[in-house]
Amino acid sequence: MQLIDRRLGLIFCGFLLLFSVALARAAWLQGVRGGELRADARTQQVTTIPVPGERGRVLDRTGTVLAVSEDAATVIATPYQVKNPKQTAQRLAEVLPVSRGEIEDALSDRDSGFAYVAKKVSVDEADAVDELQIHGISTLPDSRRIYPQGELAAQVIGSVNDENEGLTGLEQALDDTVGGENGEQEVVHDARGEPIRFDTLTEATTGEDLRLTIDAAIQARAEEAIAAAGEAYSAAGASAVVMDPDTGDVLAMANWPGFDPYDPGDASDEQLLNRTTGFTYEPGSTFKAFTVAAAMEEGLVSPETSFYLPPTIKVADRVIEEAHARPTIHATVAEILAQSSNVGAVKIGTEVGAERFDEWVRRFGFGEPTGVGFPGEEQGILLDVDDYSGSTMGNMPLGQGLSVTPMQMATAYAAIANGGILRNPRLISQAAGEARPRDTEGTRVLSPATASQLRSMLEGVVAAGGTAPEVEVPGYELAGKTGTAEKAVDGGYSETDYVASFVGFAPARDPELLVAVIVDEPMYEHSGGVVAAPVFGDIAEFALPYLGISPG
Repeated sequence: MQLIDRRLGLIFCGFLLLFSVALARAAWLQGVRGGELRADARTQQVTTIPVPGERGRVLDRTGTVLAVSEDAATVIATPYQVKNPKQTAQRLAEVLPVSRGEIEDALSDRDSGFAYVAKKVSVDEADAVDELQIHGISTLPDSRRIYPQGELAAQVIGSVNDENEGLTGLEQALDDTVGGENGEQEVVHDARGEPIRFDTLTEATTGEDLRLTIDAAIQARAEEAIAAAGEAYSAAGASAVVMDPDTGDVLAMANWPGFDPYDPGDASDEQLLNRTTGFTYEPGSTFKAFTVAAAMEEGLVSPETSFYLPPTIKVADRVIEEAHARPTIHATVAEILAQSSNVGAVKIGTEVGAERFDEWVRRFGFGEPTGVGFPGEEQGILLDVDDYSGSTMGNMPLGQGLSVTPMQMATAYAAIANGGILRNPRLISQAAGEARPRDTEGTRVLSPATASQLRSMLEGVVAAGGTAPEVEVPGYELAGKTGTAEKAVDGGYSETDYVASFVGFAPARDPELLVAVIVDEPMYEHSGGVVAAPVFGDIAEFALPYLGISPG
């Protein structure tokens, strides 16, 4: 009996010891490590993820969608719940646009309670993942940016990153307007890692639509035309601005080469550049129209004023020659402009004088941004008149010694085309639910009479004896000016690299369409009349009837 009592006592003591150990262990876990363990458990069961806000649409002037957000999904994993990572990666790689290796990397942290497997996959791809019913793999609603017109106007519209934030172009500049605010969501998982509850912490919002003045059809034709020229002449780049000269609305901002807005990381800085506002160059002979305009407004010349033109002219230490050798001649102002005489332009410019010439150049908007509404617009380079050298007035009247942008040239020529009013161009017609009005007032820079005479003289450029006689659009009278400018290098000018350009409008007497074309460093041929003027003709041939513009 005593032996039984002793055994019972030992058993009781053993149970008491075990109970004490368990009690101490529980006290240690709850009292000392309780917070840490609860945090670990929550990490494995609850995950906070961002819910991207949906971006507003980007539309052209007719309502054609250029950029929009669509429903998508993000594939997520609870890595510690995935039993066979290698097999899982193989199965997922068969239905997702992600490699097996990338999926294995996502699942590699076996202690993790959350990992991204694939972001912004299509709804169909997400459905395929759900049908696999893989333990620890699930999908969440998301949205992604798509560009229904492909690479059309890519440099203008821009692109976004995986978090739906604007990276380039208008997507970046107007991110606060177009981009929706991100929200947050808690995902609660069960013991198997499957989502069982979604709790919204902060609602995501949708951004405002953005309507542009660009016309998708004209933009497409302009991009095709400059790409053809760029490829034909193995150029470094090309751009075109298409405008309504009466209103200042930009109908196309075309750039070549382009880039894939779905993969901006693969694009070079040159491909991302909106050349129409960001490329600066010496305009060359296209600038001579403003030299003539200044002299006419000053009352110094008329289209019929004749000048004695030797083969060359010396200004300070510089000798100016013609593009093509010729004997001494007499030529009128109209002939000087049509034939693009360098000597003639310098003679007209020196008639105006340095100070008045500087005032006129600035009056046409050179030396400052046009205000078109595209971010980071360049303002060009324009010397202060106090910094003119002795040879400056031998350079600037013929378009050297200053730099401009294609947008500045288009805007300034629009003042000639519309009867003398310089207007701020417009790219965005509506943003944040509010209309952005046109510049209806503008600033008069030319008298209607001078503007009319200039338009008539610029018809001579595309007529027999002009520098672009082969450019034509059946049924329409055209006007414009060619430019062939040596590129400035190391304090001088290159003998091999040029910028070929043409700025023109139609119908010539009452213009309703204006096109500026710039081709950078064309090879084999560098004349603006040969390289750039046909691009103007190609764009105008499509745009004039498309816009319902009568030959007049």
